[in-house]
Amino acid sequence: MFTFIEKMEGVDFKGALRILAEKAGVVIEYTSNHTEEKNKTDSLREVVLRAEHFFREHLTEKSEAYAYAKKRGLTEETIRSFGLGYAPLGWRTLLEALTQEGKGTQLLQEAGLIKEADEKRGTFYDRFRNRLIFPIRDIAGRTIAFTGRALDPKDQAKYLNSPETALFKKSEVLFGMHQAKDAIRTRDFSILVEGQFDVILMHQAGFTHTIALSGTALSPEHITILKRYSDNLLLALDADRAGLQASAKSALLALASGMRVKAILLPVGKDPADIVSENPEQMKELVKESVSIVEFFLKVLASREASPHRLLLLVEHIVLPLIKAIPSAMEREHFINIVARALDSTPEAIRESLIRAPLEPREIKESNLPEKPKTVVSEITREDMLQGILMVYPESPLAKRVKNEYARIIGNPHIKESLPEAVLFEVERSFPEPTQQDAADDMLKAFERNVLSSQFEIARKALKEAERAHDTAAISSAFAWCEEIKKRQSLLS
Repeated sequence: MFTFIEKMEGVDFKGALRILAEKAGVVIEYTSNHTEEKNKTDSLREVVLRAEHFFREHLTEKSEAYAYAKKRGLTEETIRSFGLGYAPLGWRTLLEALTQEGKGTQLLQEAGLIKEADEKRGTFYDRFRNRLIFPIRDIAGRTIAFTGRALDPKDQAKYLNSPETALFKKSEVLFGMHQAKDAIRTRDFSILVEGQFDVILMHQAGFTHTIALSGTALSPEHITILKRYSDNLLLALDADRAGLQASAKSALLALASGMRVKAILLPVGKDPADIVSENPEQMKELVKESVSIVEFFLKVLASREASPHRLLLLVEHIVLPLIKAIPSAMEREHFINIVARALDSTPEAIRESLIRAPLEPREIKESNLPEKPKTVVSEITREDMLQGILMVYPESPLAKRVKNEYARIIGNPHIKESLPEAVLFEVERSFPEPTQQDAADDMLKAFERNVLSSQFEIARKALKEAERAHDTAAISSAFAWCEEIKKRQSLLS
């Protein structure tokens, strides 16, 4: 019985025990330590559930969030099914509503619902404000966190996720998995996309076996969850450089676990949400035309690289590591032959190159990709990467050093609450094990040089303006500023 529940619900023994106990009306007795832990978990679940109800109550037909959801093509049934809500514009609306019900600020903070003001300790405000809210649920369907989509186009953080809590571990949660698990088991493959809207609109269009990550790269824990339902994974990530890099990394991890991985080549500049909104039949065709991840990258690289020699090097650095990760010798041989035919080479030559191939795909360069529209996000900046370190590894020695140095360089920095998936992916790729606190020192120095260069240009212009105006005091101030910047620059050289 336990084994059956574990397989059907995708839970471990403890999870199966809890499910059976709840159905039988049996109360499980815990030791004192377990009781305290359970009481704390229950309190967190209760307050998160209350927050979900609060957000849903505010998603009225007159709200801006409702209008935006409808504009994106969501039906009433879809909005209800995924429990979408609205976080009002006020700074303390949720906080005041829940504290009036007896919920303490410490509990609300531990649940990731409120934040403490940096400038004024002891003052708290709502984490989510003026956002369309997506509940994030665990595999049993219990809400554990939220994602908020900004409604103000001027908001710097387009998407904002709950921080990690005792309930929410982003490396263990797949958005939409609760709704998708049965369809994944039935259809025998899952579709991995990038964002919440991709998942929701894909489900609405009938692709109910679609799931997404929640602010992190694909992890071994994610793979374990997926393999409970199917060993087949279909990647439908963006066709830009970051999307292809994420596809390569996700595929490597999945292949190494014994999964079979295919991919869809999405039209450049479009994501799954765009495609199913405009033409669901096109997505059906793309799924039908999907190919193995090896053939996918062979096609992508060959479509862009005209030089046969450079194409050979790209395949060696990007495609062969994927084949190398496959545990099955017979499957490896199958793909060796595919690569040999694609490159007009021999299986023997590919096998020899496979021995020397790196364990992980090399970085994919923008020059090897199809042209992308100007609307796609530009290259990741050093500032994004430094802020990403603070978000991905908040308690590490590396993050503490970055935060201190970043504050010294900028003065009074604005720490972002959310960053694009591509930035978080690059951080995890560049700093996979942030054990050394000086791991980002070269990046910090380069960042400081750029900041000082920009500041010097501003100071130089201020000095010229002061000289033209014959303002002695301003000249003295601007000159001192220039000298101070030059002194800092000399210390970096």
